[in-house]
Amino acid sequence: MNETILLGLMLILLLGITAQWLSWRLRLPSILLLLIFGFVAGPVLNWIKPSDYFGNLIFPFISISVAIILFEGGLSLKIKELREVGKVVRNLILFGIPMTWGLSLLLSHYILHLSWGLSVLFGAVLVVTGPTVILPILKQVRPKGNINSILKWEGIVNDPIGAILAILVFEVLVSSGLGEATEILVFNLAKAFILSGIFGMAGAISIVYLFKKNIIPEYLHNAVTLSFVVFVFAVSNIVQHESGLFAVTLMGIYLANQKKVRIIEIIEFKENLRLLLLSVLFIILASRLELQDLKVISTEIIIFTLLLIIVVRPVSVFVSTLGLKCDIKSLAFISALAPRGIVAAAVVSLFAIELETAGFVEA
Repeated sequence: MNETILLGLMLILLLGITAQWLSWRLRLPSILLLLIFGFVAGPVLNWIKPSDYFGNLIFPFISISVAIILFEGGLSLKIKELREVGKVVRNLILFGIPMTWGLSLLLSHYILHLSWGLSVLFGAVLVVTGPTVILPILKQVRPKGNINSILKWEGIVNDPIGAILAILVFEVLVSSGLGEATEILVFNLAKAFILSGIFGMAGAISIVYLFKKNIIPEYLHNAVTLSFVVFVFAVSNIVQHESGLFAVTLMGIYLANQKKVRIIEIIEFKENLRLLLLSVLFIILASRLELQDLKVISTEIIIFTLLLIIVVRPVSVFVSTLGLKCDIKSLAFISALAPRGIVAAAVVSLFAIELETAGFVEA
């Protein structure tokens, strides 16, 4: 049994790195090959069974990995970029998220025929534009101008916000009574952003202080930083579910923009770690699919997906940028790129299990 698990874990890592190498050789987005490799090795050939290897640890492993990826994403965000793209990013978050949520929930109800409750929840999940997918695509495509900064900021900031929003909607959905639901939503939303912000900033300031005072030797900088990321993520999540993603994102942004200590080595280490984690995560998630899952693909689902791509995203982008001086070609490119990544996949999987237990037949 141990040998089988060891062989499976080795195969996951081997397929992930092979897909990355082939994407470099063939000049294809790595996400495409990772998903194909995972699907073929999982449900098609039955070589990989992640649930058997990880058991109950599979979702905690995915969550911690996503936290590290978002922290690394935060390290890539420079405040100075907002001087040129700040208004666009602001509008895509303040107006784009509610618009995507509203349009997605309407499509979910009228096209997929989900109940209003599940439609609201599904729409909340779909507001994210996952950096776990966007960053590799941007690295491959290398768009000109400010497009890279806009999509990077939107994706990295949207992901934790979307996760918190989805969790809160889920709590409202399973709560009893409108009064209790409203109280849960308002209180937890405020608690999530305030406390996760405090935890994220406290973690970043602590790291800067320890490094500046030479309390931590240089050779331990990467290990200590990684430990702080996991600690801040865990503590914030204990206080409010899924708020840890927002905390570690803020932590990364603060470290990237402070001038008191050097973090070049940390950035390089986290970039390598992100590549490894992304490779493993997409192989795992794709291999967890079942061939019977393909049977649920219907005309309604295809129409719903197409409308997300050709209506919801473009409308959200163009309406959010009204009144701003934006190049039409840049807006068209931004409208064409809104993939959902690890956070959406992991959160949806968790919801499906818990909603089924709670008696939601459509879950």
